[in-house]
Amino acid sequence: MPHSSWTAANLPSFTGRTAVVTGATSGLGLITARHLAGAGATVVLAVRDTDRGRQAAAGIAGETDVRALDLADLASVRRFTEDWGDSPIDLLVNNAGIMHVPEGRTADGFETQIGVNHLGHFALTNLLLPRITDRVVTVASLAHRMGTIDLEDLNWRRRRYDRVRAYGQSKLANLLFSLDLERRLRKAGSPVRSLSAHPGYASTNLQTRTANPIGDLLGRIGNATIAQSAEAGALPTLYAASQDLPGGSFLGPDRMLGARGGPALAGRSAEASDPDLARRLWEASAELTGVGFSAGLG
Repeated sequence: MPHSSWTAANLPSFTGRTAVVTGATSGLGLITARHLAGAGATVVLAVRDTDRGRQAAAGIAGETDVRALDLADLASVRRFTEDWGDSPIDLLVNNAGIMHVPEGRTADGFETQIGVNHLGHFALTNLLLPRITDRVVTVASLAHRMGTIDLEDLNWRRRRYDRVRAYGQSKLANLLFSLDLERRLRKAGSPVRSLSAHPGYASTNLQTRTANPIGDLLGRIGNATIAQSAEAGALPTLYAASQDLPGGSFLGPDRMLGARGGPALAGRSAEASDPDLARRLWEASAELTGVGFSAGLG
């Protein structure tokens, strides 16, 4: 079947499988959770606001669980993973994210966008890795092309803060993390695969929660005139989560330079393809979070 004609109706059965989706109270995460549950998975909504999470779960037909996870607080990440126990996880979808927010700090002092979008997911994935049986899908963005990795100042302590460039750096970090995770999994002889996906330009709340009135207005205009639906934006993630693809694959829409269309293999920037940069970012992330690759693999 051509990728462009693939829809969530083509998902294979997930019966008996467990999926964890971060940021599943709205937007792409909620749609991803809904379709995985519809395909038979038990879906765990890993969310910051459990009240909103339960409201979201109430609208999902299928088996769900709601668990607290604040990616802006490594103590919360550790609690989530410790409370999980030894139950297997077939699929982890690193979906949660924030975009173009004002300068801020996480509970651990990280710049908020790289803290939530990258470092929180980095810690979560590595802590859960001994329980993951099939794959990790990390949601990146076309905006990775607007980012660059400054290993000497990942947390914007010396540079003048730029919310757009900070977001771009965090999404570039997502791709580099996914790339080096795949390298490490192969080296360890693990059957687990690391993939990534991006939604193109999809209409979600992300574009209109920037705490900047002009930015929010532009987001609303773009959502109304240019963007594809959030439903379409979730398809690359669902495709990456369900199809027999090589580890390291990056999925995105196939038309309008990746902004719209059906799921297909996507291009990435040269920086996002740099294995040495990916390795050095991993090492910096491990030092910042205190979490490393699971030695129990392989």
